[in-house]
Amino acid sequence: MYKAILIDDEPLARQLLRTLLLQYPQVEIVAECGDGFEGFKAIQEHAPDLLFLDIQMPRLNGFEMLELIDNPPAVIFTTAFDEYAMKAFEAHAVDYLLKPIIKERFDKAMQKWLQQASNKETAPVAALLENNIYEGYQHRIVVKDNGLIRIIPTQDIHYIEANDDYIKIVTKDGSYLKKNTLSHIEQTLDPQQFVRVHRSYLVPVTQLMRIEPYEKESHIALLHCGAKVMVSKSGMAKLKSLLGW
Repeated sequence: MYKAILIDDEPLARQLLRTLLLQYPQVEIVAECGDGFEGFKAIQEHAPDLLFLDIQMPRLNGFEMLELIDNPPAVIFTTAFDEYAMKAFEAHAVDYLLKPIIKERFDKAMQKWLQQASNKETAPVAALLENNIYEGYQHRIVVKDNGLIRIIPTQDIHYIEANDDYIKIVTKDGSYLKKNTLSHIEQTLDPQQFVRVHRSYLVPVTQLMRIEPYEKESHIALLHCGAKVMVSKSGMAKLKSLLGW
């Protein structure tokens, strides 16, 4: 018996999925959720084998929810928006169903997943996050903070620092660790607002107060928050290009 969770803010969409899953007695629906917060809690509680996951949801969207999960289960996306599809397939998601979902298309996705499951293969959902399937740039970052989910608006960020396998997000309210790479988070943020000034630092342009020479060809950036961060030669070139220095 496989365990599945339905995560969609539309009750009618969840009802349709329930109906379609009736022909798959080997799959048990262990939870239904209306947003990413509920979905995250249900995944922690039930450890499902498969998610049916909407993307655009209130409070916490599908992608943000997946970022909070260390080892995501297999995912079949169910959404009314097709702009994420190509990159999702490139990252080898189980499948991507456009609403309104038709039975033939649903069955095809299920057969694909059942074959993977029988071969004990897992869909590399983490690749979706590393390959950045967001369309447009993020205006917030979601982190786990002592068991709580915290949403950080990008305008509250002072700087982001690489910290081993994590990034440290420093804000006006404190600092938070997130398991991610600086390169990945850089791709998700607007390059007109955030600059990779050093291999270890990503800084909002609005935080820059002044830049002082350091040693050889490096510099030190003084931020409005009072912090000082290193600026490499390539980072300085990026700043000059962006700011027209």
